[in-house]
Amino acid sequence: MLGHEFMRNAYLAGTFVALACGAIGYFVVLRAQVFAGDALSHVAFAGALGAAAIGIDIRLGLFAATLVVGAGLGGLGERARADDVVIGTVFAWILGLGALFLSIFVSGSSGADGTAAVRVLFGSILGLSGGEARLAAAIAIAACLALAAIARPLLLASLDPEVARGLGVPVRALGVVFFVILGAVAAEATQAVGALLLLGLLAAPGGAARLLTDRPWLGVALAAAIAVGSTWLGLFLSYEIDSLPAGTAIIGVATAAFLLAALRDRARGGVRRNNRIPAITANAPDGAGARLEA
Repeated sequence: MLGHEFMRNAYLAGTFVALACGAIGYFVVLRAQVFAGDALSHVAFAGALGAAAIGIDIRLGLFAATLVVGAGLGGLGERARADDVVIGTVFAWILGLGALFLSIFVSGSSGADGTAAVRVLFGSILGLSGGEARLAAAIAIAACLALAAIARPLLLASLDPEVARGLGVPVRALGVVFFVILGAVAAEATQAVGALLLLGLLAAPGGAARLLTDRPWLGVALAAAIAVGSTWLGLFLSYEIDSLPAGTAIIGVATAAFLLAALRDRARGGVRRNNRIPAITANAPDGAGARLEA
């Protein structure tokens, strides 16, 4: 399998894109903003089709749309935690734009290649060139480093914004930065699994990790490991089964991992978990740590 260059490129890009999706997906689940991830997947679709409709590189549309809308979601939501009303409004607006761009694209007014729409919807990880795979890996690594730089205050702001604000954490600005990183990850991941399947790679590994452990840093590591493992196994299954698309296989494995974690949690009685963060609460004002653990 690895004797084929297209498979080596797929594993290179897929590994790092999945790593970024898993890590940031844990925070998406923790912050109860899965709907935001779904909205950004459709933003990626609309942005790519908009770029295709006017005849420019679809990657420009992908990144421009997701970064701008991601920052907007972070800024519009109360205290940078975009609520369902904000996200739903953006979601409907973006779907409308996507339908418009798709109509223009299909009409052939721009002379664009008709396969681009399918690539945007379902991904084209097996069609990445060596340069595209290296670029995808570099962007994913940059996103992981950016997330690591804000992970500690982001965790506190996600669990208790009031305590974070009391400690001087810029909660609103932090939320905007988080959404920008999420937008970049969504744009890059769209090329691997497609806009329609992107949410699965963001939500399923993070959701599984939340069910498996109440330790946040272990949860981030588990989510990243599940996402990477799902990508590796999905690519293998897609290679072995000719009729199985790579994106579908990857999301299928990730979903299976989430279902197994849910069954394990149910078998253990579905014990509710409390998030305890001694490293953060140790220096909190009097009573803040107890409040956070509660």
